[in-house]
Amino acid sequence: MKIISVVTPVFQGGETYLREAYEAVRTERQRLPHGWDLQWLVQEDGTTGQPAAALPPEPWISLGMAQRGGAGAARTAALARAKGELVRALDADDLILPGGLTREIIALQEHPEVGWCVAAGLDLLPNGSLVPGPCDPPEGLLTYETLLTAYDANRFPVVAGHLAVRTDLLLAVGAWPALPAWETIAAIMCCAAVSNGWMIGEAGGIYRKHPAQTTAQPSYAETVGVDDLRVIVRAQAEALHASGWRWP
Repeated sequence: MKIISVVTPVFQGGETYLREAYEAVRTERQRLPHGWDLQWLVQEDGTTGQPAAALPPEPWISLGMAQRGGAGAARTAALARAKGELVRALDADDLILPGGLTREIIALQEHPEVGWCVAAGLDLLPNGSLVPGPCDPPEGLLTYETLLTAYDANRFPVVAGHLAVRTDLLLAVGAWPALPAWETIAAIMCCAAVSNGWMIGEAGGIYRKHPAQTTAQPSYAETVGVDDLRVIVRAQAEALHASGWRWP
């Protein structure tokens, strides 16, 4: 049995939409291709145990917690329990669309030369409307050069928080770095630095925009130091790309 490990970080007070995420993941587990199963790694960024209380006891759900270190540290800590040959990221307030995981599994099976993939996304606005991601590229190969150009133009083209990736590649690039933000962009940039990816044209996930999300807070830019993040994320990816090592 092959496994895809879905990784979700959550902090105390950030579990408002976790039950909705659970329903989507549970439904997707029942739709996976023959011979595949799913484990959901829910990792609290903290040790309160409160987020876990929002979920029912299921053998395919693996709960973890650790001292607070940010979403990147929580995501990476969850990988200690990962049994899958593939890892799929999912934020606690986002959703997987019907058939999304299956399309990602198939894409990586049909394109063994690529190490990762990501599907088009839909933005869920506070008024309940769904709109396509503003920068989604067409279906096909995603190169490092394409992502870097878009990154430099401040128009990152994919929902980095919905990355689906081969586990060995993710581990090889250090998984999600312990940055105060942008750790999902950093992870996908580092994966792209050593391996092409694949863009899936059909929407595979919903990115929920709501007033309580961290990036919506007025103090967000000052708190995380966006200018410094922009520099370090690019520098790390460029150093990895320049090393000459390529996956696999």
